[in-house]
Amino acid sequence: MIELVLGGARSGKSEVAEDMASRLPQPVTYVATAFVGDGADPDLLVRVAAHRARRPPAWRTLELDRGSDLAGVTGQLKGTVLVDSLGMWLAGADEQAGHGDRLCRELVARAGDTVIVSDEVGLGVHPSSPAGLVFRDALGELNRRVAAVADDVVLVVAGRVLPLQPAPARPGGG
Repeated sequence: MIELVLGGARSGKSEVAEDMASRLPQPVTYVATAFVGDGADPDLLVRVAAHRARRPPAWRTLELDRGSDLAGVTGQLKGTVLVDSLGMWLAGADEQAGHGDRLCRELVARAGDTVIVSDEVGLGVHPSSPAGLVFRDALGELNRRVAAVADDVVLVVAGRVLPLQPAPARPGGG
């Protein structure tokens, strides 16, 4: 089973995903994609510390380095996997296009359950820089691709979980 949890900043999406993963078969591996190397933003360090403190001690944690092969990592893990988050991973990727197809193939091929957290970028302000536009579009497309292979997709708004319906089939299959 693949579950995608979308939401904005501070919406509660990570806590919702952690609750989902806690109800799935053990073991659980938490794949943390936020890179907190030297010079990391102090706010990010506080958020990462809060995430670490919330995780059950029985969960294994993999903290990925910037540019890590998320598809390859998740494809090799056994049991339940929680990936938090696609946006942080994509921000550290060498390129921001072309990752969706391979990641989706690996997610579908996994024997275990997968819960994926991602930022919903379509509800935010219009990015003011060309790089921001490229990132928003790349993450929006990645979210759509993952949602297309997910069994369930939810949107978290102010800590409330809204189940999302599958996209309607397009005429001509496209």
